[in-house]
Amino acid sequence: MSANEQSVRPRRNALWVLAALIAVVVIVLAWLLSAPRATDFAGGKRVALADFPGPDPTGAPPELKSASIVQRGEYLTRAADCEACHTAGDGTPFAGGRPFVLSFGTLYSTNITPDQETGIGSYSDADFLNALHKGIGRGNLRLYPAMPYASYTYMTDADALAIKAYLFSLKPVHAVAPQSTLEFPFNQRGLMSIWSVLFNPDRRFQPHVERSPEWNRGAYLVEALGHCGDCHTPRNLFQALNNRKKFAGAVQAGWRAYNITPDRTSGLGAWSDADIVHYLSLGHADGHGTASGPMGEAVDESLSHLAQADITAMLTYLRSVPAVATADLPQPNTHPAPSSPAEGVAANLDPLGKAMYEGNCASCHGWSGVSPVIPLATLTGARAVSDPTAINVAQVILSGGHRHATGEGVNMPAFGAAYSDYEIASVANYVTGRFGTRPSALTAERVAKLRGAD
Repeated sequence: MSANEQSVRPRRNALWVLAALIAVVVIVLAWLLSAPRATDFAGGKRVALADFPGPDPTGAPPELKSASIVQRGEYLTRAADCEACHTAGDGTPFAGGRPFVLSFGTLYSTNITPDQETGIGSYSDADFLNALHKGIGRGNLRLYPAMPYASYTYMTDADALAIKAYLFSLKPVHAVAPQSTLEFPFNQRGLMSIWSVLFNPDRRFQPHVERSPEWNRGAYLVEALGHCGDCHTPRNLFQALNNRKKFAGAVQAGWRAYNITPDRTSGLGAWSDADIVHYLSLGHADGHGTASGPMGEAVDESLSHLAQADITAMLTYLRSVPAVATADLPQPNTHPAPSSPAEGVAANLDPLGKAMYEGNCASCHGWSGVSPVIPLATLTGARAVSDPTAINVAQVILSGGHRHATGEGVNMPAFGAAYSDYEIASVANYVTGRFGTRPSALTAERVAKLRGAD
């Protein structure tokens, strides 16, 4: 072989490798871009809102149609759950500063009170619409999709501006959010323009003409305002919603948002309509557990304030979503454990977990898992205690549970500061082993990471 032939072969091989890489990138992008949008699963004909023959599925409910724009905006702000993300701990509502811990750094929510310097007081209507629909803040600042603008983009202009009117009615709060600490290249906000081109549909809600008015109202509440998919739908490699597994569950902010499809084993298929309505309205359903963490906040700050007809519409929509099974989630155990601590739990479970449960938990939750104090503290049947990851069990132990929408009040103390990661893991594994479908194997190292996600 000549020297010239020897030099040509490596170049030819390199070109083949490059061509193969380009082909893989094209295939991956095509697969991502062909993913279904929010309501594509429903099929049928969609029309512009102005051409829909039924009642308008957007806006505030009928009882508020004649209310002021600020009153309607308050309801829609509740439905959009703005307060939960834009309030830091015990901080002033809507003043921002809440941390969102990601694998590549920490984001902080912004101040959305009408303060001129640190809030949105200088936003025009166009500025506000750009932020909600396009993910573009003042000064062409690109927003990260932690702000769910790819869902809010389905919101009508009228509803978005009603929210703005309500926010502008609040007392201005001068509060500068901490600087986000994202690693390169995630700290390059300009890249979000590419993300938006790929994954933000930037279009308003279009009703499905073959579906009922209640279904369309539910779709608008779940997809545009409530942005339920942002927690309950897995994400793809680029952190966009993977609607091929719509509502099949995901881990967000260190908590597991469970499957809310009609799958009977891992989703809501075995729940009655009344169970789902009660859970959405109050964050509790007998035999299924009590909402905590981000879902508890969503109920307390948002869902519990919605009209009953809107909750029912959300139920109608959720029932229509295709069932998707979550492989690692077994059917929750609905049978109470024995009332005696000496019975019913495997002998090889860590005795430390049992001792901690006895000293800190049994008086409220009972040895059977059926609370002798309050139904909201019953563990039997709860998805979290049958979750083999035990993520949410550990999070509740770490941070406690403080709920107010139920009317009865829930105030489980936080044990994170009192006990080590190993102790938290031990009691979490005991809880899943005694009351769940099978014991979890949570480690101290995993608990340490969960602490950092708060």
